[in-house]
Amino acid sequence: MHLLILGAGFSGRAIAGAFKAEGVRVTGTTRSADKARALAEQGIEPVLFDGETIGPELAAAMETATHLVQSIAPGAAGDPLMRPQSSALKALMPQLAWAGYLSTVGVYGDHGGAWVDEETVCRPVSQRSRERVAAEAAWMAAGEEEGVPVAILRLAGIYGPGRNTFVNFREGHARRLVKPGQVFNRIRVEDIAGVTLFLADKGEGGIFNVTDDEPAPPQDVVTEAARLMGVAPPPEIAFETAELSPMARSFYGENKRVSNRRLKEAGYVFRFPDYRMSLADLWLSGRWSG
Repeated sequence: MHLLILGAGFSGRAIAGAFKAEGVRVTGTTRSADKARALAEQGIEPVLFDGETIGPELAAAMETATHLVQSIAPGAAGDPLMRPQSSALKALMPQLAWAGYLSTVGVYGDHGGAWVDEETVCRPVSQRSRERVAAEAAWMAAGEEEGVPVAILRLAGIYGPGRNTFVNFREGHARRLVKPGQVFNRIRVEDIAGVTLFLADKGEGGIFNVTDDEPAPPQDVVTEAARLMGVAPPPEIAFETAELSPMARSFYGENKRVSNRRLKEAGYVFRFPDYRMSLADLWLSGRWSG
């Protein structure tokens, strides 16, 4: 078994750790030499890849990969492996047993706070989410054509060691923005890794929402983190008056509750099913800082 991760960033490194714990050989791509050295220190075979040109080293890894995780955002030109001029997919498919594509719950768009599941029609709002929908479809079609199970993992807001509300407090960025009725889904990075390993072991394809049990207002998460830290929470700020980047503001234009029932019915047990348990684990273990 040989896992190739295209885009071994925050989620990709966690996925690599889960597979390596099972004795699996893991190769991961990155854009920079510094990050390549960091991957090597974690026991991941690093390969430089700019998302465009597939060099000899990556081509060689593709020829032996039995499992693939694609974590690189598609961009306006589409998924780098699905572009008409790319022959990368043909190099992968003959020996590939399973592929996972990391997408986003943003593909559902805005549903006014209502529950959505994998059967809900996608109506993405942002350009980046529309690009994800197109990439999902391309991967599903390629898997069907080649007879390879492809799992689409629609990820909620990702956090974990080194990337969480406690870090925001330390850096002075913690804010309680309040938009009445607004909720967000979130997921611990370790559960992304666990889900990926679970689906790969089963050779399971299809679409899966990867999110915890409890969509919640963002200000509630900040309040709970402050309670655990024993500090006063920052004052509430009305969303209408908050200074936000256009991208940050766009996230508040989508309001939905995303169901994880399909994963549970498949047999996956979440390590961190809600933000309170997860924040307590991060704070009390001291692993919040990464």
